[in-house]
Amino acid sequence: MFDIGFWELLIILVIGLLVLGPERLPGAIRSMQRTLAKVRAFGSRMEAEINHELRVKELHDHLKKIESAEDIEKLSPELKRSLAELQQAADSVRNPYGAQTPSKESTDASEEPKDTPSATNDKKDP
Repeated sequence: MFDIGFWELLIILVIGLLVLGPERLPGAIRSMQRTLAKVRAFGSRMEAEINHELRVKELHDHLKKIESAEDIEKLSPELKRSLAELQQAADSVRNPYGAQTPSKESTDASEEPKDTPSATNDKKDP
C-alpha cells in the first residue's frame, strides 16, 4: 500500500503526542489499528467476491461456447474442465446430501470389536 519510514513514523507520533496528549495517544493508535484491520478485511472480502463473480462469468461464457459447439469431443481442454466443473456443481445441487459418508464415530459405535476380552470369554465352555 504505502511505505512509512522510521522518521515519518516518528514525526507522526510526535504530532499525535502534541495534539492528543499522552493519555489519549495509545487509545488513538489502537483505534487506528482496528480501523485499518477492518479496511483490510473489507478489501479482502471484496476481492474474493469479485474473483468469484469473474469465475462465474467465465464459466457462463464457456457454457455458451459449449452449447454452440457441434461436437463435444472437439472442445478445448479448458472448456472440458469448465464443463466438468459445471456438471459437478449441478450434481451437488440435485443431490446435496447423497454424497455424504457416515462419520467415523457412527461406524465405530456400530461395529463390535472381535478380539475383546468379553468376546473371547463368552466363547469358552465352563
